[in-house]
Amino acid sequence: MDLDPLLLSRIQFAFVVSWHIIFPAFTIGLASYIAVLEGLYFKTNNPVYLRLSKFWIKIFAVSFGMGVVSGIVMSFQFGTNWSAFAYASANFMGPVLSYEVVTAFFLEATFLGVLLFGRSKVPQGAHLFAACMVAIGTFISSFWILSANSWMQTPAGVEMIDGVFHVTSWIEAIFNPSFHVRFAHMVLAAFLTTGFFVVGVSAWYLLKNKATESAKIMFSMTLWLLVVLAPAQVIMGDLHGLNTLEHQPEKVAAMEGNWETRGNVPLLLFAIPDAEQETNHFEVGIPSLASVILKHDPAGEVPGLLDWEPEDRPVVGVVFWSFRVMVAIGFLMVAVVAASLFLRWRGRLYDARWFHRVCVAMMPMSFIAVLAGWLTTETGRFPWVVHGMMRVEDGLTPALTGGAALTSLLVYITVYAVVFAAGAYYILKLVQAGPDKEEATTRDVHAEYRRRPARPMSAADEALDTPE
Repeated sequence: MDLDPLLLSRIQFAFVVSWHIIFPAFTIGLASYIAVLEGLYFKTNNPVYLRLSKFWIKIFAVSFGMGVVSGIVMSFQFGTNWSAFAYASANFMGPVLSYEVVTAFFLEATFLGVLLFGRSKVPQGAHLFAACMVAIGTFISSFWILSANSWMQTPAGVEMIDGVFHVTSWIEAIFNPSFHVRFAHMVLAAFLTTGFFVVGVSAWYLLKNKATESAKIMFSMTLWLLVVLAPAQVIMGDLHGLNTLEHQPEKVAAMEGNWETRGNVPLLLFAIPDAEQETNHFEVGIPSLASVILKHDPAGEVPGLLDWEPEDRPVVGVVFWSFRVMVAIGFLMVAVVAASLFLRWRGRLYDARWFHRVCVAMMPMSFIAVLAGWLTTETGRFPWVVHGMMRVEDGLTPALTGGAALTSLLVYITVYAVVFAAGAYYILKLVQAGPDKEEATTRDVHAEYRRRPARPMSAADEALDTPE
């Protein structure tokens, strides 16, 4: 049996990136959450915020480490499996990925040690500053990565000469046409992922009647944030879709399962796209709604896949269904935060056990939404590695064999199964232990801070600080 190195390399990259993306999506939001907790503790001297910060810093450290490991492997593949693409795009991708290391990794590496080990060794304000710098570092890292990936989706500021990309405008290349909406969409997705994880953990504690004081604080403050972010992501998703329609219309055609360019296009809730027969089976849709969403006009014309040759079309079935999974979870998030507002109004936010169970169930859903969104974006770009300029097969390492690609894929699967299973198990053990496990060390650190010259505490903070 002949092994196709192109197919195996695509599967390998998809496998590695799928594992990698869930960790930045979690740690970007978690770093900011830790910075907020540190800021609240600095302002109020309430030891509950210190306890929560110490708890989430441990989980952040494990997640950050797994994200770095998987990111290194992902970059490594550019040389092993996609050397032709790495060579052709080096004039742009090389500097951009280097900028990420210089501006983000160095910043994170410098202050992560202070955040993890400097609690009792630096002033309280310095520790807060370190938390803020780590959070800013995650944003800078996502900026450069999204710029590079967006350039592959909507290339700009370059010209290709003898098979090599040459930068003609760094501003246009970095801030390419889809960068702004993709960056905002991804950052919101990261905050939603972290938010629903924190809410799910808090809800689980409330169900178990464990660490209730900490759980109520996490539950309430994070749900307030999600009330804003979930609807904002729906709006940003719409803007992202309009941008994609302008620059990658074939991707939108696949997302909508639309074969013929026409108006009054229905929004398909269910269908089975058939690429061979160029049609859909068992369609269930809402008349003209796709035209309304994409063109703001029921008669608006939406591009169809038949406008492109079969070899230039995305894998319609994958794009169609991954897009619907992402959108469905997004609206489910909106429904959950709407329910939280109703329960808060009725004074039942902390005792509605059915809602707590829903929140626990939402923990994996946010990660699934991120993976579905990534699958929609990357599979929708196929067959291009740089949209409209370089095809996927042209980016493959010329001498790569199917056997070598299969061997590396199996090695990655084996190693990832061990490493990430161990990491996930350790995070689960930390969650099960809960923030109350930090009580003893929290009192010691808080007492040390109290001995230093500090701001006066309010009456409420004094009451919380009094040992039982």
